Amino acid sequence: MGDLRIGAIGLGLRRSLAETAHRRPGDGSRVTAVADLDEATARKVAESFDNVTVDTDYQQLLKREDVDAVLVATPDHTHAEVTIDALRAGKAVYLEKPMAVSLAECDAILRTAHDTGSRLYVGHNMRHMQAVRLMKEIVERGDVGRPRSVWVRHFVGHGGDFFFKDWHADRSKVGSLLIQKAAHDLDALHWIVGGYAETVQALGDLTVYGDLPRRAVGEPKADDWLSRDNWPPKSQRDLNPTIDVEDLSLVNMRLDNGVLAAYQQCHYTPDYWRSFTIIGDEGRLENFGDEAGGAIRVWNKGRRNYDERGDAEYRIPDSTGGHDGADVKAIEEFVDFVREGAPTSTSPVAARMAVAAGELATRSLRDGGTPLAVPELDPVLRDYFDNGQSRANIPAAH
Repeated sequence: MGDLRIGAIGLGLRRSLAETAHRRPGDGSRVTAVADLDEATARKVAESFDNVTVDTDYQQLLKREDVDAVLVATPDHTHAEVTIDALRAGKAVYLEKPMAVSLAECDAILRTAHDTGSRLYVGHNMRHMQAVRLMKEIVERGDVGRPRSVWVRHFVGHGGDFFFKDWHADRSKVGSLLIQKAAHDLDALHWIVGGYAETVQALGDLTVYGDLPRRAVGEPKADDWLSRDNWPPKSQRDLNPTIDVEDLSLVNMRLDNGVLAAYQQCHYTPDYWRSFTIIGDEGRLENFGDEAGGAIRVWNKGRRNYDERGDAEYRIPDSTGGHDGADVKAIEEFVDFVREGAPTSTSPVAARMAVAAGELATRSLRDGGTPLAVPELDPVLRDYFDNGQSRANIPAAH
């Protein structure tokens, strides 16, 4: 079987996905076309590949016969339109998370993938991160008993740089950072303990970045927009002209398997990492660091007072590649899924449920903390994707 020929749509920070895919010519995949609204960026990126075509209109890329699949890494608010067009064009799609900025858009993507039969993969690469896989393994082994509660804290140390200096700060383009940023964490939380949020309640606010100096409309970001020297947070300058998303959010959830979960996100901490605590009826685990060199510690041998070491410690193994090696593994999984129908660790249904939890949490916090129920997915769509996107014995969706 020849290489999967890939078109990359959107060449911003996540163009690294295309670079990762193109490392495999003769071993599964290669990039044959790129598209970006910025022609100069597209042509510069194209220099990294061999004999690729360049378009500023992704619709032209979708017409190409030398493109079997596409990587969609455009701004979040365009995910649904670009992905639906690609699926209808018969292209397999690797869709960078979040799946979309609303539950309705997610369901439209799922329905299109079902109706066209085109392959859909959503790039929740945290499922390939060593720390997340190790925590899931410990939980599934029963080391903490049956999970009863999960606490996740996301310390976003570069929040002011990454999320408040461009379109990420504009709710018309992201919904909120509980969709854009938290989709990763919510998906990992769901996956580790085996349940989806069914009731969500949240509080949050724009507590730091709302009154800092902003750029004029149309003015580009400064060259030093990302720097460790941008400290303390109140010293940030040249923020996005529009800032109407929260920089601090607190979310409570009840999952459909009875697990109670809490998720917290802060965009002005000095450190940048995710802290998971999983409490079962026979112990608990907690991660200390979320990359190679960090550790997962387990307490499960009886009662005691403060004990920083726990009863067991599991080191997070080394890996190579972007996002602790997760990008490489996600691209490999996507290629094998499209070429051979191989099973995947990720799930379009789970991607939808992460956005659903984030959107409902956003609605709740903007309505004073009202608890809200997550709408269920059409069971026909759920069955289709749970069945590996096989059309056998799957009726039409409602």
